[in-house]
Parts: sequence; C-alpha cells; structure tokens
Amino acid sequence: MRIDKYLWCIRLFKTRSIATEACKKGHVKIDGTNLKPSKDIFGNEEITIRKNQINYKIKVLDIPPNRVGAKLVDLYRKDLTPKEEFDKTELLKYSKDYYRKKGTGRPTKKDRRDIDDYYEDSSEKDFNL
Repeated sequence: MRIDKYLWCIRLFKTRSIATEACKKGHVKIDGTNLKPSKDIFGNEEITIRKNQINYKIKVLDIPPNRVGAKLVDLYRKDLTPKEEFDKTELLKYSKDYYRKKGTGRPTKKDRRDIDDYYEDSSEKDFNL
C-alpha cells in the first residue's frame, strides 16, 4: 500500500491529499530518509511523521484494506511517540504568549473598549464633583 494512502487509512490525516502534501514536504520519513507519496509500505516499519510541530513515531503492524474506524486504528499501527514530544506543545503555548504582551503594540478591540470605558468613567467623575 502507498504511504500516503496508509496514513489516510489509519486516520493520521483527514484527507489523502493532505497526506500526499506532507510526504512531498518531507514530513514523513523512514530511517531519516524522506519518502515520496508513492512509496510502498510494509509491516514492521517505523515511520516518523511531523505534524503540528510534533514528531510522531508509528510502527506499522498491518496494512488495512481501506479506511478504518477510529476504534480499529490500533490494530494497524502502534504509537511509539515519546511523551516528551507532547510536552513540547506546552512550551509552544507559553512561547506564543511571549510575543504579544498586554499593552504593547496596537490595542485589540477589547483593549480599545476598556480604554473607552476608562475615559467615560473618569469624565463622569469630573461632573460629579
């Protein structure tokens, strides 16, 4: 079975064209070598897939006849992804917060509303004196 079709069949990618694109971009590897989408896949091979900034490691157990349901996916693959890869997503969340500190750059809509509310409250206090 072709590698792009296999990745689609085990529900790693939503569509086969997305799986093909990942292969063309070099996100799918066996033993560190990039794979073409047409590469045939066999049992007991370890595949490394880079998706959403996580390097998934998958061992091929069997070849499915066609796209399988979510409950049956574990019959055809074994997930060997280390836990540290999933911990990287936590770091990514923190790094995204770092780039836009509150009060820097152009104000967001919410910031603008808060500023307007602040000025309206202060002008009302001036009249109440």
